[in-house]
Amino acid sequence: KEIQDELFGVTVRSFDTSTKIQRIKEKLKEELYAFKRKFHIDLLIPENALTIPMNIPLGLAITEFIAETGIPTIAHHHDFYWERDRFLINACQDYLDKAFPADLPSIQHVVINSLASKQLSRRLGISNIIIPNVYDFAQPPKEDEENCHLKEKIGLKKDDLFILQPTRIVPRKWIERSIEIVRNLELKNPALVISHSSGDEGGDYFKRIMEYAENMGVNIILIDHLIGTDAPGDSKQYTIADAYKCADLVTYPSGYEGFGNAFLETIYFQKPIVVNRYSIFIADIEPKGFDVITIEGFIASKAIRKIKRVLSDPEYRLKMVTTNYELAERYFSYEVLERRLLHMINMFEEY
Repeated sequence: KEIQDELFGVTVRSFDTSTKIQRIKEKLKEELYAFKRKFHIDLLIPENALTIPMNIPLGLAITEFIAETGIPTIAHHHDFYWERDRFLINACQDYLDKAFPADLPSIQHVVINSLASKQLSRRLGISNIIIPNVYDFAQPPKEDEENCHLKEKIGLKKDDLFILQPTRIVPRKWIERSIEIVRNLELKNPALVISHSSGDEGGDYFKRIMEYAENMGVNIILIDHLIGTDAPGDSKQYTIADAYKCADLVTYPSGYEGFGNAFLETIYFQKPIVVNRYSIFIADIEPKGFDVITIEGFIASKAIRKIKRVLSDPEYRLKMVTTNYELAERYFSYEVLERRLLHMINMFEEY
């Protein structure tokens, strides 16, 4: 964070900052060489590390390591720096030009949406392949015969609606819209369940959301302290899958998303979803024909009417979620990833 503060929101960096970055970069590069020797690595796949400048020394170290070894690399890009306002004023454009992303002969570039693909080509002249986010739709979720214990744990009664916001509490998620949806449904117990915390971005926004919900008469139920990963040693009692399984409705009113993991997760667990028509949704998801409840930046009465129909008509709801699952299996499954990834690996063999 100290380095970030010295590089962004300013236009000049100090000699000491440059020296510090170079020192850390060299140490990281040594570790990369040691790792390659120990594990005999044949292919490198940096996940966003050459994309968004959250760790400048690491990006520089990876770039130089690739340049010096020629190791085949698939750079997987999620969020470019030019997509975030906080990175536009900076004192490190030389570093950004060099490593975010790096453009080297042994690197193939993968982006997750068509708009990012066009921007990368237009801005830097870098060719790339689009591989969208995917999910294991070939393996449907297991039927859980037990009651939803999480719902009871967080204080919701059996006949209360479990409306889930499966995101962090940060401004671009537009959680105000979710609160307005809950309010407009005129429930006996209007509550919005939020799965994740604010992280390092949303301290003030968290306060804003809590105050807004109170003014709207909506109870915010935070469950991040209950949700774990199901990994060994994780003491948390529930997983995000439990939250989805309990949900009657998922709200996803984001103003911007790189793709939409929560969208795919909702489709996987066969739940109805309210989606704001953010740019990537319009470009890459909506044309596939998904049957979802859409909004255009605000909550219109027709959206509320459709939500009420979905919640009250089991047959209509089943047809909706079944259609969505079949479409997602066709366009966003692991099999799609496998085909495109194998094609890229074969290209390395030709190289």
